[in-house]
Amino acid sequence: MKCPICKKEASSDNEFYPFCSERCKLIDLGNWASEKYVISTPVQPEDLENDRMGESPNDHDL
Repeated sequence: MKCPICKKEASSDNEFYPFCSERCKLIDLGNWASEKYVISTPVQPEDLENDRMGESPNDHDL
């Protein structure tokens, strides 16, 4: 897997996984704290059920 911040390889046995380093982990935390990342819509119970069944949330709308 690649680190979501710097795109270097990140090993699953690394203590900072899914990040490659503590630096990238802290950058990600700072992005959340500064509201750079947002969750656009709240998760609905039916979304969770669809996810468990292997469907995407919008499959029923097609």
